[in-house]
Amino acid sequence: MERRSFLKKAGAGLAAGAAVGLAACGKSEQAAAPAAAPAGAPAGAPAVQTGLPEIKWRMTSSFPRSVDTLFGSSEMLANRLREITGGKFDIRIFPAGEIVPGLQALDAVQQGTVEMCHSCSYYYVGKDKTFGIGTAIPFGLNARQMDAWIIAGGGQELLDEFYSNYNVYSFLGGNTGVQMGGWYRKKIETVDDINGLKIRIAGIGGEILARMGAIPQQIAGADIYPSLEKGTIDAAEWVAPYDDEKLGFHKVAPYYYSPGFWEPGPAVHFYVNKAEWDKLPKEYQSAFRSAAREAHILMTASYDHKNPQALARLLSQGVKLESFSHDIMKKAYEVANELYAEESAKNPAWAKIYGELDKYRKSQNAWFSVAEAGFDRFMQSVR
Repeated sequence: MERRSFLKKAGAGLAAGAAVGLAACGKSEQAAAPAAAPAGAPAGAPAVQTGLPEIKWRMTSSFPRSVDTLFGSSEMLANRLREITGGKFDIRIFPAGEIVPGLQALDAVQQGTVEMCHSCSYYYVGKDKTFGIGTAIPFGLNARQMDAWIIAGGGQELLDEFYSNYNVYSFLGGNTGVQMGGWYRKKIETVDDINGLKIRIAGIGGEILARMGAIPQQIAGADIYPSLEKGTIDAAEWVAPYDDEKLGFHKVAPYYYSPGFWEPGPAVHFYVNKAEWDKLPKEYQSAFRSAAREAHILMTASYDHKNPQALARLLSQGVKLESFSHDIMKKAYEVANELYAEESAKNPAWAKIYGELDKYRKSQNAWFSVAEAGFDRFMQSVR
């Protein structure tokens, strides 16, 4: 039912745009990026004075180069900075594993091993669950709401106060939009079906599913496919159709669920060592902010452009598109709120930031229900 509904609604637009979209995929992200350049960051127009120094930084990424939409945002930042500064501010990017493993990127910046990294804060919830808020928490903010909170709603200041304990500043560096709920070898129809489910999932989302009876597994991306194929795990969450298609999960787990309620609008960040940032000339700081914001915009636009086409290709290969039931979503929501209350009672940093985010989420959802949701529901109900 979900598959037919998607193809019926999207078919005409996808068919008309397929040739253009697929051709565009062969071009570099940088080629399309100038159209997204924010005011104050004119592409290719060096904005530096001749007396400013040459600076070379290293950036370690939490992502492999093959995940081009995620990794591409760091490339956008570095390329745009070279253009704006006439090549004087040069950042060399290292994929996950070349300097440090992907999940140690923040540590490398904190310790001064590299000047900066491109990473997700929820990779570091083992240090403090508060890190999860900077990227996404289950049933948190969607991508637009996350931008509003961080950029205009005081979220940046709250996060930077927390990150200062780890010797870094943060800058938005992308958002995938709400992610999918993963690939399953069998249908998941009731809350009872979660019990005993061996699923590749990490972080707070994994903790919530564990409280519902699942058995979360920590498995590296390259090992997910063979684990599904052999039945070592029953399910795995990854990102969204464009990234998921590349890894071939649909060949061994035909049921593709949505939504990924544990990642409603995950923000990726550039983290910069505080001492290195403070040493930058103000002109370079301004150039960095503009380039980072452009890279941030590019990621969401790229995912929104590529995911519909990727999903259509997956469905044409027999993938079964499913939605989590209301009962599953409601139970997960209740468990999440229990976990957040427990954390607030024992973790002052979490209590301070989550308390503000929770108030902001209620306000945003009330507003989105007025115009956005009504318009979206209508447009999704017609061809």
